[in-house]
Amino acid sequence: MTQNLIGKGICKSTTINWEQLQKFKRSFTENIPASTEKKLKELGMKLYHQSPKFVDEHTLLVEGETVTASQILIVTGLVPRTLSITGSKHIKISDDFLNLKKLPKSIVLIGAGYIGMEFAHIAARSGAEVTVIDTGKRPLKAFDPDLVKELTKYSESIGIKFIFGAKPIAVKKKRKRFKLSYEVKGASKTIKTYVVFNIAGRVPALSNLDLERGNIAFNEIGIETNVYLQSASNSNVYACGDVSDKNVPLTPLSGRQGHLVLENMLKGNQQQLEVPVIPSLVFTLPNLATVGYSEKEVSSKYKNIRVNFEVETGWFNAKHINVPLYAYKIITNDRTGEIVGAHLLGPHAGKQLIFLHSPSIRG
Repeated sequence: MTQNLIGKGICKSTTINWEQLQKFKRSFTENIPASTEKKLKELGMKLYHQSPKFVDEHTLLVEGETVTASQILIVTGLVPRTLSITGSKHIKISDDFLNLKKLPKSIVLIGAGYIGMEFAHIAARSGAEVTVIDTGKRPLKAFDPDLVKELTKYSESIGIKFIFGAKPIAVKKKRKRFKLSYEVKGASKTIKTYVVFNIAGRVPALSNLDLERGNIAFNEIGIETNVYLQSASNSNVYACGDVSDKNVPLTPLSGRQGHLVLENMLKGNQQQLEVPVIPSLVFTLPNLATVGYSEKEVSSKYKNIRVNFEVETGWFNAKHINVPLYAYKIITNDRTGEIVGAHLLGPHAGKQLIFLHSPSIRG
C-alpha cells in the first residue's frame, strides 16, 4: 500500500523481510495445535495421532489399538490433489510454501484458484519472480469474470506471469533449478525456476481410512451424506466439513456443520443442513469478494435483472489511498429491487462485502 503513496507523503518504498514475516506468522500459528490439544484433554478426550482405519461399521484400528463406538464422526478435511506427472517428487505443496525459510528468486505455482492467486501476490510483493500455470482459461473460475479480468491485468502489472490452457507434463531437477515441461495448444514448452508448487486444488482425505470396510459410500466430492450429515450407507457414521459431499470450502460453514452434526449425534437427527448465503473472499491485494449469485446464474433464474458494473478508481474510497484498482458489479432483480449478487474488487472488499451482506441478498 505504501508503494501507491510514493510522492504523496511517503518518501521511500517499503521492502519485505521474508524471515521476519515468517517469524511473525509463527508467533500466532505455532501454539494453536498444542493449545487445542490441551483443551481437548481437559474435556476428558483421549487423543490419537495416527490416521485410523475402519475394521467394520463400528470399529477403528489406530496406533495398534481397536476402538469401538456406537457413533463415529469423520472430519479429516482435505489433502493436496496429486499431480501424476514425471518428476512429481520434486514438486512442493502449499504447506511447504507457508514454511519457506527463504523466499526463492523464482517460483512456479501450478493452479490459479484461491490459494494460487493469494500465494502469487504474497511472493511477488515479497520480491520473487512468479509464474502461475493453469489448465483453465482464467484464474478464479468461481468468481465474476469481469472482475477477475481486472484483477488479472493488475496482477500482471506487479510482475506475476500467467500461462493459461497449460497442461504440466514433467519436472526435471537441474543443477540449481528445476525445469517444468508443459503443453499449450499441442506445443511443448519449458520454464526454469527455483521451486515448483502444486496448488491445483485439494481432495477429501479419505484414501487411508479403508472406508469400504466400514460400509461407507463416498465419491470424488466426499463421503455421501444425507441432510443430517449422516452417512448414506452406514447410519453409525457422520461426516462434516470438507470431507462431506455437502461441503462448501469455507471455514464459517465448517463450524456451522460441526455444531449441527454433534446435535444430531447426541439428540437424534433433528437438524437439517441449510446452507446460508455466505460471502467469499480472495486475499489478493486488492481483495476480490463475492456474495449471492453470479451474473450467469442470475440470468437463468430471473426474467428481468439489472447489472451495474464499473471500474471506479476515481471514487474517494480509492483516491484517498491512491489505489490503482477499484471495481464492483451489483446485480439486482429489476422487478423487486432486491440485490441478488454483489461482487467487489478493492483493498477492503472483504469488510465492505460483510457490511453489504444482509437478508435482502438472495442466494
